[in-house]
Amino acid sequence: MATHRELEELRTKIQYHEYKYYVEDAPEISDHEFDQLMRRLEQIEQEHPEWITPDSPTQRVGGAAVAGIRVEHRGPMLSLDNTYDPAELREFEARLRRLIPDQPIEYVVELKIDGLGVALLYEDGNLVRGATRGDGRYGEDVTANLRTIRSIPLRLRGEYPTVLEVRGEIFMP
Repeated sequence: MATHRELEELRTKIQYHEYKYYVEDAPEISDHEFDQLMRRLEQIEQEHPEWITPDSPTQRVGGAAVAGIRVEHRGPMLSLDNTYDPAELREFEARLRRLIPDQPIEYVVELKIDGLGVALLYEDGNLVRGATRGDGRYGEDVTANLRTIRSIPLRLRGEYPTVLEVRGEIFMP
């Protein structure tokens, strides 16, 4: 049975490790250990929704966009969940099969990469905007920065729809 004290201790610990990772670039625990802390916090908040506060680490999708360069995404730009449990993968596939029963399902498995989530918007084959994930609804317009990355096409080749949004992760290996 979770206590309010455990909840507060978890939030404090998670905020500490977020600061070490994102600000100081000096993580003290593995991604897996951090994910386990977040899962426990999510579990407690599910059991006690009245304990959820706006400043809880579970309420953050991404950073807030800076005013002046803020853009709204065409649709929510969500974050992927991690899993370390084969049963969760089976449940995920079962949900997919219920949603799209007649479609084949293929998987691509990659190592976890932390970078900058971006959405590239192409209109008539031309890159017109690049935005960070931000809070999932609003991101920052970083088009000029993304145009410097040579692997991002400024103009698409071949056939493409009139409007195309490509979402991915920018990272340095």
